[in-house]
Parts: sequence; structure tokens; C-alpha cells
Amino acid sequence: MSLWTRISDALAALANGEGLTAVFDRLRTPPERTVAFTIAIIALGAKMAKADGEVTRDEVSAFRRIFTIPPGEEANAARVFNLARQDVAGFEAYARKIAAMFKGDRETLMNIMEGLFHVALADGDYHALENEFLDEVARIFGLSATCVRGLKERLVPDLPHDPYDILDVSPEATLSEIRAAWKAAVRANHPDRLVARGIPPEAVRLAEERLIAVNAAWEEIERARAA
Repeated sequence: MSLWTRISDALAALANGEGLTAVFDRLRTPPERTVAFTIAIIALGAKMAKADGEVTRDEVSAFRRIFTIPPGEEANAARVFNLARQDVAGFEAYARKIAAMFKGDRETLMNIMEGLFHVALADGDYHALENEFLDEVARIFGLSATCVRGLKERLVPDLPHDPYDILDVSPEATLSEIRAAWKAAVRANHPDRLVARGIPPEAVRLAEERLIAVNAAWEEIERARAA
């Protein structure tokens, strides 16, 4: 059964009167967590797309960079987006439900945040209200300020770059501590680990960009410490 077929099944529950939060309650274990991850980004992305006052074609199509939507499944993806956009519940309710679902799984919550950043940047502009939205979602997710800065520095153009933020470590950390953080980040972003955490295979390709940034940050710190 394909990802989008399972999403379609979840949508059938929505059509029968269940809310998105009720559907999330039934999507806590693999393979259903893959459905939950996908709906989480689409639902929060729909809320965020309105944060700057306008839902653009670029923001909607940004999901295609994260998920491969097969021919004939576009309507299902659009339906999730529109349901979330029209739902009267605030984005905070979605974020809290997602945080509870992936409690203790910091890496998956970071992956969801990364997907949201791609949606925010799809129209070529990082709006102040989108920044506020993402900061609040990250707070609800329990992600540290350093972690969020690292995501922004890696994904938002023209922001100052700090390799310590990318690796989510303190500049006062020892080289061995930084090396351990780098190795942990590399392990966490291995495709097999991502799929096991419920990340859809279509979204795993984003990890390639993440690993490039993680390795570059480690090399930059290692060179600076050796100088």
C-alpha cells in the first residue's frame, strides 16, 4: 500500500467527520507514522502559508520538493492542504499534537521543521510572520534555540553562518565533544535511520543536503581548532 493510498485512507476518516487531531491519534506507529509525518508538514505548511497573508502557487508546489506526488494523487495532497487551511483550529493545536506524537524523537521533529522551512522559502521571501510562526512551532516541539539557529543558517539565504549552530554545539565544547555531535548527526541522517523513524522515502533526499552542511561544519571547526 503506497504512502498516498494510506493518506487517502486517513482522508476518508476526515470525510467521515474526524478532525485532523483525531486522525493523528491513530497514526503513532510505523507504517502509519509515515502518513503522520506527511500530513504534519502539509497541515502545518498550510497554516504557515497563510502567515504572510497569502497562499502562493510556489508555497503549494513546494511540497513537490519534499514529496513525490504520483499522477492521480495530486487531489489527495491538495485536499489535506485545504482541510488544514480551512480548519478553525490554530496551528498551535497541530504543533502540540505532532510534538506529542513524536515525543522524544528530536530528529524527526527537526525533519518536520526543515520541511516547513522549505515551504516558507518557496516563494523566494522569508517573511517576518513566517519566522515568528516557525519559532513558535520550534518552541512547542521543544527544540533548542541553537538548533533553530542552525536550521535557519543552513536554509535561509544571506544569514550569518556559524558551524557550531549547524552542529548544535557550544563554541566552548571540546573537539572530542564536537566530533561526537558530528558523528551523531551523520548517523541520524543515514537513509535507513530516516525511514525507520517514519520519514517518507521521497523526503529522505533532503538528508543529502543536510549531510553536506553537517560535514562542512565539522571540517570548518576542525581546521579552525588546528590553526
